[in-house]
Amino acid sequence: MSRGIATGFVILLVEDNPGDVRLTREALKDKKIIHGLHVARNGIEAIAFLRREEKFRNAPRPDLIILDLDLPEKNGQEVLAEIKSDLTLKEIPVVVLTSSEAEQDIMGAYRLQANCYVTKPFELEHFFHVVRSIGDFWLSVADLPRGG
Repeated sequence: MSRGIATGFVILLVEDNPGDVRLTREALKDKKIIHGLHVARNGIEAIAFLRREEKFRNAPRPDLIILDLDLPEKNGQEVLAEIKSDLTLKEIPVVVLTSSEAEQDIMGAYRLQANCYVTKPFELEHFFHVVRSIGDFWLSVADLPRGG
C-alpha cells in the first residue's frame, strides 16, 4: 500500500565532516516533512543513537540512515554490518553517501545490505542535487517500514 509523502520523517545522518553536515542540512531544509535530522559524528555514536543508549535514551527511531564510510572510531562498513545484523534495526534503510568510488567499497556496502550507494559529488550544486534526490526518493517515492 502506498502512503504517498511521509510525515514526521526522521533521518539519522552519520557524518564526521562538519561541512558535509551543514550542506546536507541545507539541502534538506526545504523538505518540510522531515521531523528531524539527527547527526552522529562517528560510528560509535551512531550505534548508541540507534540503540538508544546513554545520552540517546530518548532518541527517535530514524526512518532513514545516511551513512558515510570514512568515520572515526568505527568505520561506516562496521556500522552498516551492525545495523543489518541487528533484528531491531535491520529494516531501517541505509543510504551510503561517501566520497569513495572504490569498487571494493561499493561491493562491500551492498554485500552488507546497504539499500543504496551514492558517491559524494565535489561540486556544491551537484551535492545539493544528490542530497535532495535522496530525500525526494526516500520521503515521497519509496514505501518504508514505520515501526519499532
